[in-house]
Amino acid sequence: MSPSNNPLSGSDVVLFDLPAPGVALLTLNRPERMNAWNAELSARYFSLLESCATDDAIRAIVVTGAGRGFCAGADMDALQSIGGSSNGTPSAEAASGSHLQSFTTTVPKPVIAAVNGACAGIGMVQALACDIRFAAAGAKFTTAFGRRGLIAEYGMSWLLPRLVGTANALDLLLSARVVLAEEAHAIGMVNAVLPADQLLDHAISYAADLAANVSPTSMAVMKGQVYADYALTLGDAEQKALRLMKESLRRSDFKEGVASFLEKRPPNFSPVSR
Repeated sequence: MSPSNNPLSGSDVVLFDLPAPGVALLTLNRPERMNAWNAELSARYFSLLESCATDDAIRAIVVTGAGRGFCAGADMDALQSIGGSSNGTPSAEAASGSHLQSFTTTVPKPVIAAVNGACAGIGMVQALACDIRFAAAGAKFTTAFGRRGLIAEYGMSWLLPRLVGTANALDLLLSARVVLAEEAHAIGMVNAVLPADQLLDHAISYAADLAANVSPTSMAVMKGQVYADYALTLGDAEQKALRLMKESLRRSDFKEGVASFLEKRPPNFSPVSR
Protein backbone atom coordinates (compact mmCIF):
# COMPACT_ATOMS: atom_id res chain seq x y z
CA MET A 1 0.00 0.00 0.00
CA SER A 2 1.10 3.57 -0.58
CA PRO A 3 -0.51 6.92 0.19
CA SER A 4 -1.32 7.32 -3.49
CA ASN A 5 -3.81 4.44 -3.52
CA ASN A 6 -5.51 5.50 -0.31
CA PRO A 7 -8.86 7.28 -0.75
CA LEU A 8 -7.72 10.07 1.54
CA SER A 9 -4.28 10.52 0.00
CA GLY A 10 -4.77 14.28 -0.17
CA SER A 11 -4.94 14.60 3.61
CA ASP A 12 -1.77 15.00 5.64
CA VAL A 13 -3.34 15.01 9.12
CA VAL A 14 -2.12 11.41 9.46
CA LEU A 15 1.10 10.49 7.66
CA PHE A 16 1.79 7.03 6.23
CA ASP A 17 5.23 5.47 5.91
CA LEU A 18 6.88 2.05 5.57
CA PRO A 19 9.92 2.28 7.89
CA ALA A 20 10.79 -1.44 7.83
CA PRO A 21 9.75 -4.53 5.85
CA GLY A 22 6.19 -5.46 6.75
CA VAL A 23 5.74 -2.44 9.05
CA ALA A 24 3.43 0.54 8.53
CA LEU A 25 3.93 3.76 10.48
CA LEU A 26 0.97 6.09 11.03
CA THR A 27 1.83 9.51 12.44
CA LEU A 28 -0.89 11.78 13.80
CA ASN A 29 0.15 15.05 12.21
CA ARG A 30 -1.38 18.16 13.74
CA PRO A 31 1.64 19.16 15.82
CA GLU A 32 0.52 22.78 16.10
CA ARG A 33 -2.54 21.49 18.00
CA MET A 34 -0.71 18.67 19.85
CA ASN A 35 -2.39 16.31 17.35
CA ALA A 36 -5.83 17.12 18.76
CA TRP A 37 -8.52 14.77 17.46
CA ASN A 38 -11.11 16.03 14.98
CA ALA A 39 -13.34 14.53 12.29
CA GLU A 40 -10.73 14.87 9.53
CA LEU A 41 -8.00 13.20 11.55
CA SER A 42 -10.40 10.45 12.65
CA ALA A 43 -11.47 9.69 9.08
CA ARG A 44 -7.89 9.61 7.79
CA TYR A 45 -6.61 7.48 10.68
CA PHE A 46 -9.29 4.82 10.44
CA SER A 47 -9.13 4.74 6.64
CA LEU A 48 -5.39 4.05 6.83
CA LEU A 49 -5.91 1.40 9.51
CA GLU A 50 -8.53 -0.24 7.31
CA SER A 51 -6.15 -0.25 4.34
CA CYS A 52 -3.32 -1.68 6.46
CA ALA A 53 -5.65 -4.40 7.75
CA THR A 54 -6.29 -5.74 4.25
CA ASP A 55 -2.79 -5.25 2.80
CA ASP A 56 -0.90 -8.56 2.93
CA ALA A 57 2.45 -6.75 2.70
CA ILE A 58 1.80 -5.06 6.05
CA ARG A 59 2.09 -7.32 9.07
CA ALA A 60 2.41 -4.86 11.96
CA ILE A 61 1.45 -1.22 12.51
CA VAL A 62 3.06 1.50 14.63
CA VAL A 63 1.15 4.63 15.64
CA THR A 64 2.80 7.79 16.99
CA GLY A 65 2.37 11.56 17.06
CA ALA A 66 4.25 14.37 15.35
CA GLY A 67 5.95 16.97 17.50
CA ARG A 68 5.70 17.03 21.29
CA GLY A 69 2.46 15.12 21.77
CA PHE A 70 0.79 11.83 20.91
CA CYS A 71 -2.76 13.23 20.96
CA ALA A 72 -3.88 15.85 23.47
CA GLY A 73 -7.54 14.85 23.19
CA ALA A 74 -10.44 16.26 21.23
CA ASP A 75 -9.93 19.51 19.37
CA MET A 76 -11.39 22.24 21.58
CA ASP A 77 -13.11 23.85 18.58
CA ALA A 78 -14.94 20.56 18.00
CA LEU A 79 -15.86 20.36 21.69
CA GLN A 80 -17.30 23.87 21.62
CA SER A 81 -19.34 22.94 18.53
CA ILE A 82 -20.70 19.87 20.30
CA GLY A 83 -21.59 21.87 23.38
CA GLY A 84 -23.41 24.41 21.25
CA SER A 85 -25.65 21.86 19.50
CA SER A 86 -29.20 21.13 20.67
CA ASN A 87 -28.40 17.83 22.38
CA GLY A 88 -24.74 17.18 21.58
CA THR A 89 -25.38 13.86 19.88
CA PRO A 90 -25.16 14.67 16.12
CA SER A 91 -22.02 16.76 16.54
CA ALA A 92 -20.43 14.18 18.85
CA GLU A 93 -21.02 11.44 16.29
CA ALA A 94 -19.63 13.62 13.51
CA ALA A 95 -16.49 14.27 15.54
CA SER A 96 -15.89 10.56 16.08
CA GLY A 97 -16.41 9.67 12.41
CA SER A 98 -18.01 6.56 10.89
CA HIS A 99 -15.89 4.04 12.82
CA LEU A 100 -16.16 3.02 16.43
CA GLN A 101 -13.17 4.42 18.30
CA SER A 102 -12.37 0.84 19.35
CA PHE A 103 -11.92 -0.16 15.69
CA THR A 104 -8.19 -0.69 16.30
CA THR A 105 -8.96 -3.72 18.46
CA THR A 106 -10.60 -5.41 15.44
CA VAL A 107 -7.63 -4.94 13.08
CA PRO A 108 -6.24 -8.49 12.61
CA LYS A 109 -2.65 -7.29 13.00
CA PRO A 110 -0.66 -6.00 15.98
CA VAL A 111 -0.99 -2.24 16.44
CA ILE A 112 1.74 -0.68 18.57
CA ALA A 113 1.45 2.80 20.08
CA ALA A 114 4.64 4.84 20.49
CA VAL A 115 3.37 7.47 22.92
CA ASN A 116 5.83 10.31 22.50
CA GLY A 117 4.13 12.95 24.65
CA ALA A 118 0.79 14.24 25.91
CA CYS A 119 -1.91 11.57 25.66
CA ALA A 120 -5.33 12.71 26.87
CA GLY A 121 -9.03 12.00 26.49
CA ILE A 122 -9.83 10.46 23.14
CA GLY A 123 -6.09 10.33 22.45
CA MET A 124 -5.72 8.08 25.48
CA VAL A 125 -8.61 5.96 24.19
CA GLN A 126 -6.69 5.44 20.95
CA ALA A 127 -3.51 4.48 22.81
CA LEU A 128 -5.43 2.00 24.97
CA ALA A 129 -7.09 0.50 21.88
CA CYS A 130 -3.64 -0.39 20.54
CA ASP A 131 -2.31 -3.83 21.45
CA ILE A 132 1.07 -2.75 22.80
CA ARG A 133 2.06 0.62 24.23
CA PHE A 134 5.58 2.02 24.53
CA ALA A 135 5.97 5.49 26.05
CA ALA A 136 8.66 8.14 26.15
CA ALA A 137 10.05 8.90 29.60
CA GLY A 138 7.97 11.65 31.17
CA ALA A 139 5.07 11.33 28.71
CA LYS A 140 1.85 12.50 30.36
CA PHE A 141 -1.46 10.62 30.37
CA THR A 142 -4.85 11.84 31.59
CA THR A 143 -8.40 10.64 31.03
CA ALA A 144 -9.56 14.29 31.23
CA PHE A 145 -13.27 13.49 30.81
CA GLY A 146 -14.57 14.25 34.31
CA ARG A 147 -12.93 17.68 34.34
CA ARG A 148 -14.79 18.54 31.14
CA GLY A 149 -18.17 17.43 32.48
CA LEU A 150 -18.05 14.23 30.42
CA ILE A 151 -18.07 10.49 31.12
CA ALA A 152 -15.73 7.58 30.28
CA GLU A 153 -16.07 7.93 26.52
CA TYR A 154 -15.57 5.62 23.56
CA GLY A 155 -15.09 2.34 25.45
CA MET A 156 -12.48 3.54 27.94
CA SER A 157 -14.58 2.03 30.75
CA TRP A 158 -13.99 -1.36 29.07
CA LEU A 159 -10.36 -0.91 28.03
CA LEU A 160 -8.80 0.75 31.07
CA PRO A 161 -9.87 -1.68 33.87
CA ARG A 162 -8.61 -4.61 31.82
CA LEU A 163 -5.14 -3.07 31.79
CA VAL A 164 -4.84 -1.54 35.25
CA GLY A 165 -7.62 -3.10 37.36
CA THR A 166 -10.84 -1.61 38.70
CA ALA A 167 -9.37 0.52 41.51
CA ASN A 168 -6.69 2.12 39.35
CA ALA A 169 -9.16 2.68 36.51
CA LEU A 170 -11.60 4.46 38.81
CA ASP A 171 -8.79 6.57 40.26
CA LEU A 172 -7.68 7.68 36.79
CA LEU A 173 -11.25 8.28 35.58
CA LEU A 174 -12.63 10.06 38.64
CA SER A 175 -9.62 12.25 39.38
CA ALA A 176 -8.48 12.76 35.78
CA ARG A 177 -5.07 13.33 37.34
CA VAL A 178 -1.97 13.43 35.19
CA VAL A 179 -0.01 10.18 35.18
CA LEU A 180 3.58 10.09 33.96
CA ALA A 181 4.82 7.26 31.76
CA GLU A 182 6.75 5.74 34.65
CA GLU A 183 3.61 5.32 36.78
CA ALA A 184 1.66 4.16 33.73
CA HIS A 185 4.22 1.40 33.33
CA ALA A 186 4.08 0.47 37.01
CA ILE A 187 0.30 -0.05 36.89
CA GLY A 188 0.34 -1.95 33.60
CA MET A 189 -0.96 0.71 31.24
CA VAL A 190 2.19 0.77 29.09
CA ASN A 191 4.56 -2.08 28.30
CA ALA A 192 7.83 -0.18 28.55
CA VAL A 193 9.25 3.32 29.00
CA LEU A 194 12.07 4.45 26.71
CA PRO A 195 14.20 7.58 26.38
CA ALA A 196 12.39 9.92 23.99
CA ASP A 197 15.10 9.65 21.34
CA GLN A 198 14.87 5.84 21.35
CA LEU A 199 11.10 5.42 21.48
CA LEU A 200 10.17 5.27 17.80
CA ASP A 201 13.16 3.12 16.82
CA HIS A 202 12.25 0.68 19.59
CA ALA A 203 8.61 0.48 18.49
CA ILE A 204 9.56 -0.02 14.84
CA SER A 205 12.16 -2.66 15.76
CA TYR A 206 9.57 -4.52 17.86
CA ALA A 207 7.06 -4.38 15.00
CA ALA A 208 9.69 -5.47 12.47
CA ASP A 209 10.52 -8.54 14.57
CA LEU A 210 6.85 -9.52 14.63
CA ALA A 211 6.54 -8.93 10.89
CA ALA A 212 9.59 -11.05 10.09
CA ASN A 213 9.33 -13.89 12.57
CA VAL A 214 5.72 -14.47 13.65
CA SER A 215 2.91 -16.05 11.63
CA PRO A 216 0.43 -13.33 10.58
CA THR A 217 -2.44 -15.79 10.93
CA SER A 218 -1.30 -16.78 14.41
CA MET A 219 -1.13 -13.12 15.42
CA ALA A 220 -4.61 -12.44 14.01
CA VAL A 221 -6.12 -15.44 15.78
CA MET A 222 -4.44 -14.71 19.12
CA LYS A 223 -5.45 -11.05 19.05
CA GLY A 224 -9.02 -12.10 18.36
CA GLN A 225 -8.87 -14.61 21.21
CA VAL A 226 -7.65 -12.07 23.74
CA TYR A 227 -10.36 -9.51 23.00
CA ALA A 228 -13.25 -11.93 22.40
CA ASP A 229 -12.49 -14.32 25.24
CA TYR A 230 -13.14 -11.66 27.88
CA ALA A 231 -16.80 -12.57 27.41
CA LEU A 232 -16.23 -16.32 27.88
CA THR A 233 -15.76 -18.55 30.89
CA LEU A 234 -12.36 -20.18 31.28
CA GLY A 235 -13.82 -23.52 30.23
CA ASP A 236 -15.42 -22.06 27.11
CA ALA A 237 -12.19 -20.25 26.21
CA GLU A 238 -10.29 -23.52 26.55
CA GLN A 239 -12.75 -25.38 24.33
CA LYS A 240 -12.50 -22.63 21.74
CA ALA A 241 -8.69 -22.78 21.93
CA LEU A 242 -8.74 -26.53 21.29
CA ARG A 243 -10.72 -25.98 18.10
CA LEU A 244 -8.41 -23.16 16.99
CA MET A 245 -5.35 -25.28 17.79
CA LYS A 246 -6.59 -28.08 15.53
CA GLU A 247 -7.07 -25.54 12.74
CA SER A 248 -3.55 -24.16 13.24
CA LEU A 249 -2.01 -27.63 13.06
CA ARG A 250 -3.51 -28.04 9.58
CA ARG A 251 -2.11 -24.77 8.25
CA SER A 252 1.11 -24.51 6.26
CA ASP A 253 2.45 -21.98 8.77
CA PHE A 254 2.77 -24.72 11.39
CA LYS A 255 4.95 -26.81 9.08
CA GLU A 256 6.98 -23.74 8.15
CA GLY A 257 7.41 -22.69 11.77
CA VAL A 258 8.78 -26.10 12.74
CA ALA A 259 10.94 -26.42 9.61
CA SER A 260 12.50 -22.96 9.98
CA PHE A 261 13.30 -23.67 13.64
CA LEU A 262 14.96 -27.00 12.86
CA GLU A 263 16.82 -25.57 9.87
CA LYS A 264 17.89 -22.48 11.85
CA ARG A 265 16.63 -20.02 9.24
CA PRO A 266 14.10 -17.17 9.19
CA PRO A 267 10.53 -18.36 8.62
CA ASN A 268 8.61 -17.64 5.43
CA PHE A 269 5.05 -17.40 6.69
CA SER A 270 2.01 -16.86 4.48
CA PRO A 271 -0.21 -13.76 4.73
CA VAL A 272 -3.22 -13.85 7.03
CA SER A 273 -5.44 -16.80 6.17
CA ARG A 274 -8.94 -15.48 5.45
